[in-house]
Parts: sequence; structure tokens; C-alpha cells
Amino acid sequence: MQDKSILDEPIHIVGAGGIGVAVAWCLLRDGRDVIMIDSNKTKVLAGQNNGLTVVDHGTERPQFVHFDDWVPPQHGLILLCTKTYDNAAVLSRLAGSALLVPIQNGFDPQLEKLSHPGEGIASFVSECIRDEPITRITRPGCLHIGARKSINEAEREELDLLGNCLATAKLFPVEIVADVLPYKATKLMYNAAISPLAAGAGVDNGELLGDSVANKLFFALLLENYAILKNAGLALAKIGPFHPDTVSRILHTPFLPALMSVFFRPSLRGTYCSMAPDMTSGHTEIDAYNGHLIQLAGDFPCPINRAALAMINTIVDEKLPVQREHLQTLADNLPDGVLS
Repeated sequence: MQDKSILDEPIHIVGAGGIGVAVAWCLLRDGRDVIMIDSNKTKVLAGQNNGLTVVDHGTERPQFVHFDDWVPPQHGLILLCTKTYDNAAVLSRLAGSALLVPIQNGFDPQLEKLSHPGEGIASFVSECIRDEPITRITRPGCLHIGARKSINEAEREELDLLGNCLATAKLFPVEIVADVLPYKATKLMYNAAISPLAAGAGVDNGELLGDSVANKLFFALLLENYAILKNAGLALAKIGPFHPDTVSRILHTPFLPALMSVFFRPSLRGTYCSMAPDMTSGHTEIDAYNGHLIQLAGDFPCPINRAALAMINTIVDEKLPVQREHLQTLADNLPDGVLS
């Protein structure tokens, strides 16, 4: 074990959104020195004045720095909690030997090329106020932390220590795993089914299971995503009550999908879609979700993913209002038999 851990140095967290704020809160409760970095000047000022808060759990006061003024550390730990479309700006600033640990959804080609040893994947939902570092956990779930490649003993010790530090606050369960990629792939399976539909329709995640068209599209996307990942030979892990293999069997069994809707809807009701706030911003994470699956599929058929990607890009590029009618149009334009 190293005499001095990188967690004993200031921990830089880039991205004061729902995940960044929740993770920072846990580390601060564990007595760690945290520096929050964000590009939203209003949010940074609010953090400097009032600290960061997890609703119903309390407030902590780390240092807040605007991204333009941030000097990345040469050593220590950087937690990347931005959305994938902001990765390029962050990665272009990094230098030295600081340990980078992303905790974000989706697959970014630029990030995938790096040699960072580990990542985190959150299955809980943390909804942050747009201009303030105040978040609320709206859906319970676990944070999985683990290696993304073969790592040495020192890297394993640091990832284990990070997981243990985060677990101390007991804000969410933390599971330290040997390989984080099966969890990342499974989270993609769900995100790429939920996000384009909920964001395009302008509804919360739970409403996808209460609308007949959205319900059909959601389950069909889940099955297509599962098929793409299995065809690509990727290992999948259990996130939530069922392993993806079980979900596939349920969705292929008559009458069980309707029961699954009843089972899942309460856990999704009231949880926001993280892509929804981006629909008017000109950029979303659709390429890191459905776009990645399409690339992964290659010649393997993926008509619903292609249609979902086109739908979101059309809404964003043409500045269309989000509405349920987009889902009906998507369903009507799919090849015959895809939703049967």
C-alpha cells in the first residue's frame, strides 16, 4: 500500500451536475478535500456562496472554480462527471499523471482511447437544479466502480479506496467490481431505450410505460439494444432487479411485458430524463447512446436505434417542440413487423 494516497490530495470533480454533486457530497462527508469545477458561472457563484446540497441530507462547502480558471492537477485524482459532449474540452486540458476516473453514461470514442484504469457507473438518478449545485436523489440505485482494463496493484488499491470513501456517507450503495464494463454496457442498454423516447416526447421516464406507443417502442428498443450488445460479444451485468438475459426472456414471453410495465413503472415515475434539458441546447448525448450502439452493430440490423437517432437529431437541429407525437411518427416510419 502506498504511504500517501492520491485521495489525500485535493480531489478535482469536473461537472457539478447531479452525479458530480452527489459524489462530491459523499467525499466531503468522508473528510476529503474537494474542488468542484463547472462551466456554468451562475452555478459556480451559487456554490461559492452557499456550498452544495443533497436535498434531505445536508450541505457541504467545497471550493468552487469556473472551468475557464481551472488549472488541472499534475498529480492526484480527477473525477469526470460531465456529459460526454463536454469531454473534449476537459481532456484537451489534462496533462501530468493525475488519475482520471469518469463517472458518466454513454460511450465517448475519445475517452475510450485513453488509458485510464477505471470508471464508475451510477444506476441511481440524481436530479440537479440547473443553476445551483443542489441535487435530489429521485431514484435509488448503486454506484459501481471498477477497472476498465488490466490494471496494476496500485491502481486497484486507489479504485478500492475511492469506492470505500464514497460508501462511507451511505448516500447510495457502492459496489467495487473487478470489471466495470459489463455494468457500463447494461446501463447503455437502458439509457439508449429510455432517453431518446422520454426526451423526444417531453415526458418523465415513468410515463414511457403508461402510453401504449411509448411502451411498445421502449420494450422493442430494449430488445434491440440487448441483441446488439450480445451480437457484439459484450458481457452484461445485473443492474436493478433483473439481469439483461432475464429481461430479454420476459420480453419474449407473451403477457409478461405488460406485467413488467406494472413492476417497473413505480420505480421510474417522477425520475427525469437527463437528455431532456439538452433538447434546446443544440447538443445531446444521443451519439454516445444510440449512435454508439449503431456503430457497434455494424451490419447487424438496428432499425429502431437508427430511427431514434434521426428523431432526436431532427428535433434538435430544427428546434422542434418536444411532444408525444414524435413517438407516433417514429413508430409509423419503422419497417413492418418491427414492433409486433
